[in-house]
Amino acid sequence: MSDPDRALEQIERAAAELVPQLSERLVTHGLGEIEVRRGDLRVRVVASPPRSGSSAPSATPPTARAAQLPTPDETHAVTAPAVGYFLFADGLGPGLAIEKGDALGYVDVLGVRHDVRAPRSGMVRNLVAESGEAVEYGQVVIEIEPARSGS
Repeated sequence: MSDPDRALEQIERAAAELVPQLSERLVTHGLGEIEVRRGDLRVRVVASPPRSGSSAPSATPPTARAAQLPTPDETHAVTAPAVGYFLFADGLGPGLAIEKGDALGYVDVLGVRHDVRAPRSGMVRNLVAESGEAVEYGQVVIEIEPARSGS
């Protein structure tokens, strides 16, 4: 098999396997775009923006999207500081008490770590992202429940 034939086979495999998986992740995690690399092949999938005034259903139903958003009175969203791959700190999980400034994980951007730190004291309520997941700037990765004052 020649090099052009192998390249074409990689592209066909990406179209058949990767694009549907990446498209599903876009919808599941509410991302605007996602990009992966396998060897020399790079695949980028971009969600189309909703058309204003369009009656077409959105890719993410409003109820599912609203369920992912934290309630300001109950939780605080911790977001990704950059576009990259998010990894949790060792031992982090729901119910863990945290202090302001504690390391919650980091976003790997081309081998450079961007720390994700607790913006306030409280308790980890929900791990929204998966460890190793591609994330966008500002994407919610963890929800924390603020420490109760006076308790």
